[in-house]
Amino acid sequence: MEFETTIQKIKERERLEFGVIFSQSIDLFKKIWLQGFIVLLLTMVTVLPFYLMIYIPMLAAGITDPEIFKSEEPPVMVIISMFVLVPIVSIGVMTFGMALNAAFLRICKQNDLNEVGSDDYFYFFKQGRLGRIVIVSLIMLGLTLVGVFTCGIGMIYLVVPMSLFPAFIAFKEELSALEVVKASFELGNKNWFVIFGLIIVLSIIAELGVLLCCVGIFFTAMLSKVPMYFMYKHGVGFSDSE
Repeated sequence: MEFETTIQKIKERERLEFGVIFSQSIDLFKKIWLQGFIVLLLTMVTVLPFYLMIYIPMLAAGITDPEIFKSEEPPVMVIISMFVLVPIVSIGVMTFGMALNAAFLRICKQNDLNEVGSDDYFYFFKQGRLGRIVIVSLIMLGLTLVGVFTCGIGMIYLVVPMSLFPAFIAFKEELSALEVVKASFELGNKNWFVIFGLIIVLSIIAELGVLLCCVGIFFTAMLSKVPMYFMYKHGVGFSDSE
């Protein structure tokens, strides 16, 4: 029932307006840039162990046989281990990154609507909420592979609905993982060009932080995530209970 209601809301809402969401995103980011910085640091810390996993087979092979790196081709076991680890690492990075992004969008809502509450960065790591995000990450990995196999053209289309996954995870906890994906595609397809334009423009602006001695990028990077909150707010809306 909740899924049908959500889809109906998306259909009944007006199309998103580029200028409105752009200006609102800039204004809100001025209030929550510190929380964005914290989320970025937490993301880097939580996904780092997954990236380090990739080097475990190489380190193990080097310890057992130091001469192995002198050969032109890596050992078969290392190649097999990499094929096994890469999907695990990808799912882990997507899951933790999506959970923290969803928490950031909840913080966006609290500050935008002046709600009372603390900044709970690990909200989606509690009470079994992470399980649904793992399934969404698996679907996202499959969609990414489909996009890659279409010579990257499919990724241009898929980047819009996939960017909305954290928003529906954050604000529609009643939806299953598959319903989150379907609702994201419904909203994304209806407003594809506007959302794609916002992603590109605000991502470029967010990258301008690199001009501040390169360190500034850590403070501006999360600007590109703020529009997803307003896309959901204007494209779906919040009920009284939410």
